[in-house]
Amino acid sequence: MKKTHKGRSSKATSPRGVAPHPKSGKKASGPANTGASRRAPSATPAPHKPSHFRPAAPHKPIAPLKKDGFFLFGRHAVEAALKNPARECVRLIGLEKALSSDLTSIRAGLRVDRIEDETVLRAAVPGDSPHQGILLEVRPLPGVDLATLEPIEGQKNIILMLDQVTDPHNVGACIRTAAAFGARALITQDRNSPSESGTLARASSGGLEILPWVQVTNLNQALGSLREMGYWHIGLDGHTDNSVRGVTLGDNLVIVMGSEGKGLRPLVRSQCDAIVKIPMSGNVESLNVSVAAAIALYELGSE
Repeated sequence: MKKTHKGRSSKATSPRGVAPHPKSGKKASGPANTGASRRAPSATPAPHKPSHFRPAAPHKPIAPLKKDGFFLFGRHAVEAALKNPARECVRLIGLEKALSSDLTSIRAGLRVDRIEDETVLRAAVPGDSPHQGILLEVRPLPGVDLATLEPIEGQKNIILMLDQVTDPHNVGACIRTAAAFGARALITQDRNSPSESGTLARASSGGLEILPWVQVTNLNQALGSLREMGYWHIGLDGHTDNSVRGVTLGDNLVIVMGSEGKGLRPLVRSQCDAIVKIPMSGNVESLNVSVAAAIALYELGSE
């Protein structure tokens, strides 16, 4: 006969607030369910979206419609291109405030696309280039033949030739300078020199639409052809004692300039009738090629 302790129940008891396991009688690891509903904290519920909701699509970048098309930007470059009958213009794009009537009326019948988001224009031009609210899609200008540069009697005939100047800002600035001083043309090689672009056109400040630009395969051969036409060739180089101010070779001149780093290549240099320098104080080693071109064009054009 089993003994029981007086005053104690034979049933196992649990600590207060802890319920026994329903089958084994073991103590549950958590507090007993007292009837109050408890839920784990949850994140802030997402806002309700209608079933047709779609994220806003990013603005589609502007791209040229023509295979060989490119964008001009900036007021001067765009206006000069619109006024140039030799320039094929595809469409004018811009902010409403930038598309003034005096601009849109230059080229009758030209497609005009008005946009509201300035970032669309920004994405279509190089990062360091102000677009002034307008783009003009154009195609390259027709090529210019070297044979068209025969000297014209009774006037100065000065041609600027660049030997492997590769920076479009510098070439554009040289075009602007040459146009300002009345040069007949610019000549570059069709390799190792930039082609037409929005950056070059903006640096030329409209000069690209005015000055004939001859691109040749071989500068040496071009110099030979120009000599047969009656031109004298003057190369600029800082490593000489001859000053540009002392040159007297007549009215028909080709000024040949090399890149700032390498200067004239030996074969091109050998074609020159005179090698001269721009006198300087010595405080700086060299000049930017467009600045040097401006001084040479002024000195040789006014002799």
